[in-house]
Amino acid sequence: MTLTAAQDTCFSARQTLRCPRGRVLDLRRPQVMGILNLTPDSFYQGSRLQATDELLRRAETMLQAGATILDLGGYSTRPGAPEVPEDEEKRRVLPALQAVRAAFPEAFLSVDTFRAGVATEAVALGADILNDISAGTLDEELLATAGRLGVPYVLMHLRGTPQTMTQHTHYAHDLVLEIVRFFRGRLAALRAAGVVDVLLDPGFGFAKTPQQGYELLRRLPELQLLGLPLLVGVSRKSMVYKPLGLTPDAALTGTIAVHTMALLNGARVLRVHDVAEAVQTIQLVRNSYPVPVSP
Repeated sequence: MTLTAAQDTCFSARQTLRCPRGRVLDLRRPQVMGILNLTPDSFYQGSRLQATDELLRRAETMLQAGATILDLGGYSTRPGAPEVPEDEEKRRVLPALQAVRAAFPEAFLSVDTFRAGVATEAVALGADILNDISAGTLDEELLATAGRLGVPYVLMHLRGTPQTMTQHTHYAHDLVLEIVRFFRGRLAALRAAGVVDVLLDPGFGFAKTPQQGYELLRRLPELQLLGLPLLVGVSRKSMVYKPLGLTPDAALTGTIAVHTMALLNGARVLRVHDVAEAVQTIQLVRNSYPVPVSP
């Protein structure tokens, strides 16, 4: 089954996100979100950051290369990753966030967490966006917290938890239709909680096989029927490196190819490890497919 999608899927929607301190994130052109992993066990070794000076150098490099958003996370969500206590997540994330905000006051900062306590303290220290892999299913307080904080919210599709999601890849009916139904239900909960600005993340690699990932990639235009901008996170993931018989370290070329497909199918934000290459991909796709921006 295929849902009917809008005719124009490449750079066709006028989109903005209202962030704290009166700032607006313009998504009329696709933007890049650079990943800053504050974990010792992220699936891609090259993304792991520990020391503050290393973090700030990486953040500066990403911003200079064209990243608009920096996404900081202290809880590894790779398949089978161990549980991280909330106090440890705060210890990893909050000082780092404070350092990045002080060094780069104009950057848009996102905190990658599913916990209301982490989100509350992160926004107080300068986070602009909440990036929740769980859609509010792992902490019942998070949606109300997001509404109270008044920040944009990344709503991602996930089944189970990072520890169990590989056991939840069977979809009894249509993959994309089930994801759309999930989003509709969670969007209703977000609206009830007072959340206004939302990015949709289909959750590549989260309770989805590589084959399902490519079906979802082809059918991204169907998710545009929900009328919200799409964030795509496929950087160096298993759907890229496994079909090629590679490792995450060798998956940059494949990631660029998948990013191109995502942009052509409507992605507005690319969440990436390699910012310069993603920015160049956006430039080339826009030059090749200059679909006018609609009002």
